[in-house]
Amino acid sequence: YRGVDWRTVFLLAGLIPLGVAMQQTGAAEWLAFHLLNLVGAPTPLVFYFIVGLITTAFTLVVSNVGATVLLVPLVIGMAHGVGADPRLAALVVGMAASNSFLLPTHQVNALYMGPGSYTSLDFVKAGTPLSILFLLVLSVMLHYMY
Repeated sequence: YRGVDWRTVFLLAGLIPLGVAMQQTGAAEWLAFHLLNLVGAPTPLVFYFIVGLITTAFTLVVSNVGATVLLVPLVIGMAHGVGADPRLAALVVGMAASNSFLLPTHQVNALYMGPGSYTSLDFVKAGTPLSILFLLVLSVMLHYMY
């Protein structure tokens, strides 16, 4: 038990009920639609990038599987509304759910946070440019390849 970082265990245990609460209260659906409404009627490429941003934000508080299950039905409906391909929108969600570089809320990040003596700020500094690059490449490649 000495090798177990209990902060990590409790962090991950606390994220599970947060994700459940977001799903059951409708907060996740409300947030996704309001984020999309902020930008108006985006082009499909911009829409895919926004979907990636929303998915990345959700994976900070909900597991990547939970974010995918929650967001795929939402973005399919949104894609029809903006004239984007709903299959690509679903694919963006599936791939962007792995974009978990910003905070130690992903299990793998949380596991090496303690032994590496990293802080949340370290993750933000290193993860922000990486996450943005990930989303740009993902959006552009999927848009032009499919």
